[in-house]
Amino acid sequence: MKKEITITDIKGIRIGQTENKEAGTGCTVILSESGQGMCAGLDVRGGGPASRESELLKPLAAANAIHGIVLAGGSAFGLGAADGVMRYLEEHDIGFDVGVTKVPLVCQADLFDLTVGDALVRPDAEMGYKACLNAERGNYQDGNFGAGCGATVGKFAGMDCCMKSGIGSYAVQIGALQVGAIVAVNALGDIYDWKTGMKLAGLLSEDHRSFRVTEELMYASTEVVENKFTGNTTIGVIITNAKFEKSALCKIAGMAHDGYARSIRPVHTTADGDSIYAVSTGEILADQDLVGTLAAEVMSEAIINAVKSAESAYGYPGYREVIYGE
Repeated sequence: MKKEITITDIKGIRIGQTENKEAGTGCTVILSESGQGMCAGLDVRGGGPASRESELLKPLAAANAIHGIVLAGGSAFGLGAADGVMRYLEEHDIGFDVGVTKVPLVCQADLFDLTVGDALVRPDAEMGYKACLNAERGNYQDGNFGAGCGATVGKFAGMDCCMKSGIGSYAVQIGALQVGAIVAVNALGDIYDWKTGMKLAGLLSEDHRSFRVTEELMYASTEVVENKFTGNTTIGVIITNAKFEKSALCKIAGMAHDGYARSIRPVHTTADGDSIYAVSTGEILADQDLVGTLAAEVMSEAIINAVKSAESAYGYPGYREVIYGE
């Protein structure tokens, strides 16, 4: 029987977050508790990703495991957060042994939040290091935290009519198998409840009293829009205690994109850098297609939690303000 658990119930990882609330940016780290690292895969479907060490996760690359994943704001400027994560891991003697030291293998994906708070403040090495320290006490929360601090959704008509979003998580267990998702939702498109079709967040009317439908606005004209890049990208991680190698995890990450497609419309545009990692933290044997199917489901649920837990900030209304007037 399938039951809901928390993302922190999945063993073999530590999750930490830090953010600069004033500047509207932050980062979230997922660290392997094993000095040997964790197997990981990656599937990128957005047209504008900002990432680091993605080549490590291709099936033909030599690396069999990585030691950490960073989700962060700051667009490409924020990729320096991984330097702090590498410093923390090296201090703890974690990494690929090269004789003179151990080189931590850290992958990172960033979303664009520069238009939300202070464009000149981005996640950096100190922020990445602090997130690792916070992982020691497990400070993960859904909402305006970590990589979700400056996240927004519904930006096809510009930032004046978008909504505040955040980071969200969801996890399930069937027998001994555990599958969960963490996702920072910063989409160009609108967010829907995948089970009911109800719109939860996205493009607002000009008076902010109702929703508009991004797809309908797009369909109103066939003219070429030269620059839709107003600050996007949804980045997530699937975490399972099932045992898989890199190639299988790349496929599971790809199946998890079905969760994006069910919940975000439009998705995977040229103005988004939509990316999903998948990591294996345990030794449980499980069917790959079962885990991939669960990955899509937990990703959709995590997206719902990301927008519902987001509070109004930086002049952008959150879910409770728009839906309930709070």
